[in-house]
Amino acid sequence: MNFSAGHAEAEAYGLAEALVLDGLGSARRISHDEIDTLQLQPTETLWLHWDRSHPAAQTWLREQSGLSEFVCDLLLEEGTRPRIVQPDKLQLLLFLRGVNLNPGAEPEDMISLRIFADRQRVISLRLRHLQARAELTAELDSGKGPVSAQDLVLRLADLMTDKVEPLVVELSDLVDSEDDQIEQDASYAPDHNKMVTAKRRSASLRRFLAPQRDIFFEMAKDKLAWFAGDQAKDWNELGNSLTRHLEELELIRERVGLVLESEHRRMAERMNQVMYLFAIITGFFLPLSFLTGLLGINVGGIPGSEYPYGFMVVCLLMLGFGLFQWWLFRRLRLIL
Repeated sequence: MNFSAGHAEAEAYGLAEALVLDGLGSARRISHDEIDTLQLQPTETLWLHWDRSHPAAQTWLREQSGLSEFVCDLLLEEGTRPRIVQPDKLQLLLFLRGVNLNPGAEPEDMISLRIFADRQRVISLRLRHLQARAELTAELDSGKGPVSAQDLVLRLADLMTDKVEPLVVELSDLVDSEDDQIEQDASYAPDHNKMVTAKRRSASLRRFLAPQRDIFFEMAKDKLAWFAGDQAKDWNELGNSLTRHLEELELIRERVGLVLESEHRRMAERMNQVMYLFAIITGFFLPLSFLTGLLGINVGGIPGSEYPYGFMVVCLLMLGFGLFQWWLFRRLRLIL
C-alpha cells in the first residue's frame, strides 16, 4: 500500500495516525478500513490518534469504538483540564496539556490531548498538531519506541513534559537579562511589555501544569490492574520534573513583580524629585512675584515712582531678599 495515499485517506476520516505496536519497539501502519477487522496478537497494541474536531472521527468514536457513552462524552467535551479518570479497573482516561509549538502560536496556549487506554489499545484525540506525537512516531519508525499501551501513555506524557523546560528557561533568561541590566545601570528602564508577557506566560503555564503534576504523582501511586512491571519511578520522576518547572515559574512571577515594583519605585522617586524641585522654585519666586506684582500696579502713590534710582533700589532689595531666601533654604536643608 502506498503510504502517502494511505495517510491522505486516513486524514480524510480525521485519523492522524493508526499504528500497531509489535511489542519490540516498532510499529506498522494500518488503514482506516483495517481498524474494525483487526485481530491483535497478545504482544501487540493498537494506537489510534484522531482529530477530535472531525465529524468522521466523532462518529467512529461513538458508534464503532466500543467505548461507553460516558467515556465518549468525556473524550469529546469542549473544555478540559488535566485530570485522570478510571471508568473501571481495566480502563484509563488521561487528559494532558502540551506546549503549543505550532508556527505562529503562543507556546502557553497549551494543546489538549485526551487519551483512552486499556490493555491493548490506546486512543488519543487532539484538536491541533502535537509535536510529541510526531516524535513518538519517529521513535517507532526507528524501532526504539514503546512496547505496550502503558509504555505508550508514559512516553507521550514524557515527551509533552520535555517541551516545557525550554519555555521555562526562555522566560527565566528574559527576566535574568532585565534584572542584570537594572543592577548594572541605575538609569535603565526595563521593557514593561516583556515583563508583563513573561508574567502572563508563567501564570498560563502554571494553570495547567500544577494539576498535571498531581496526575503524574497519582499515576505513580495507583497502579492499574493491567499495568505490567513497575513504572512508579518514571511517573514520579515526571511529577518531580514538573514540580521543578512550577517552582521556577513561581520564582519568575515573583521576580517580574520585583522588577516592576523596582521600576515603579524609581519612577515615583524621580517624580518626587521633580515635584520637590518645582516646590523649591515656586517657594523661591513666589515672594518676589508678589513684590513685583505689587509694585507693578498702575495707580498713583507707588513709593519711589519719582525717585531716579528707585528701580535700582528695588532690584537690590529683590536680590538681597533672594539671597536671604537661599540662605534660609540652606539653613533648613531644603536645598544642597
